[in-house]
Order: sequence, then structure tokens, then C-alpha cells
Amino acid sequence: MDTVRRSEMRNADNLCPLCNNSDVLHYHRDKMRSYLQCSRCRLVFVPPHERLSRAEEKARYDLHINDPYDHGYRSFLSSLAEPLLARVPVGEEGLDFGCGPGPALPVMLLEQGRPMTVYDPFYAPNDSVWLRTYYFITATEVLEHLYRPREELDRLFRVLRPGGWLGIMTKLLPAHALFHNWDYMRDSTHVCFFSLATFEYIAAYWHASLELPGGDVVLFQKRACSVLTDL
Repeated sequence: MDTVRRSEMRNADNLCPLCNNSDVLHYHRDKMRSYLQCSRCRLVFVPPHERLSRAEEKARYDLHINDPYDHGYRSFLSSLAEPLLARVPVGEEGLDFGCGPGPALPVMLLEQGRPMTVYDPFYAPNDSVWLRTYYFITATEVLEHLYRPREELDRLFRVLRPGGWLGIMTKLLPAHALFHNWDYMRDSTHVCFFSLATFEYIAAYWHASLELPGGDVVLFQKRACSVLTDL
């Protein structure tokens, strides 16, 4: 990996947005922006000063077309829906975090007897969702967009009931040698990239078990003890 002097990276703008670590390394640079990697949780992230503005970010999301009844899209989401349905009893309620302009997964899960509330900072900004708790939470193609993943994961695990499930869909970080050709990082709204080591850090910090059922799906089950670990 091409590295730079760590002392040059030790400033607030380059703190890891997941674990607040200041020890970060240069990971990659393309024509548009830089990518850094945290030495502790291994998150790869775009530094804050190189991210889109909120208005620019919203303009990109407005172009998304996610039809809840599109068979191809439902097939894509089934890679998360199916393992969740095997773990979530009928009647338990969930939260779809980052639902976007056309929530599809809540429609699919409601059809199977698992009702969901939706939240999105742009399209469904209802802060009352944080006043309740949920047996399961979903975040499909969301984590890679988060500017403050530590803050958002804190909120999600806080409202997730002990024994409940957090289901995530995001592409795992490829080998470093393959990163420059990875289409996923070319989306300007994608600013955080997670490896297995990063998800292991998340599981340890927020006291959850970790499962990887496949299909870019990551499942966390919150343990009864929810006291945060100082990692």
C-alpha cells in the first residue's frame, strides 16, 4: 500500500468516521478524490472535505428509481429479506433505515407479516422513529453513503432490542490491488467502504454477533449486554 507520513494525517478532518482514530493511511487517489484507511477498524473512507454537499447528494438520490413491485429489484432485495424472514418471527416490527424515495423492502416484509416503519434523512425524516425500539432494522445500500457512520450505528443499536437483528447490504471492500477498478467506489455518493475486519470491529464495539449469509448481506444480532467496549 502506498503510505504517507502518519503525522501529516493527524488532524480532525482525517479522523476515522467510524472509530475516531487519528492513525490513518493513504489508501488510494483517483482523479476525483482521496481514500484513506483507518489503522484500527480498517474502514476505507473519503475525507470530509472531498465529499458532496448535502444538496449535491440529494440531487443524485433523486435520480434513483426503486419500484417496490419491480421483479428484478425485489429479487435483489431478497438476499436480505430471506435470511431475515428465517430469523424474525411473524408480527415483529422493524425499521427500514435509509429507505430512499421508493421503499421496497418494507413492502416485501409486510407481505410476510413483518410490518416496518421507514426513515430517511431526505425522503422520510421522521425523528419520532428514534423514540421506539425494534426487533429488526434494515439498511440496504446505505452504509456506504454515511458521512457519520459511528453516530448512525449508535442510533441503530440503541433502538434495536436485545436479541434483535440489524441487516445490512453493502459490497465488501475488495483486495487493495483491485480497488482502482472497483465500480462501487466510483459512485460519488459512496464515501465509506467496509471489509470483514471492519464488520468484526462493529460487532465487538456494539456487542453483537456477526453472520455473513452471502449476497453482500451482513447480519448483526444484538446481545443482551449492550455496554459499549472501548476499542
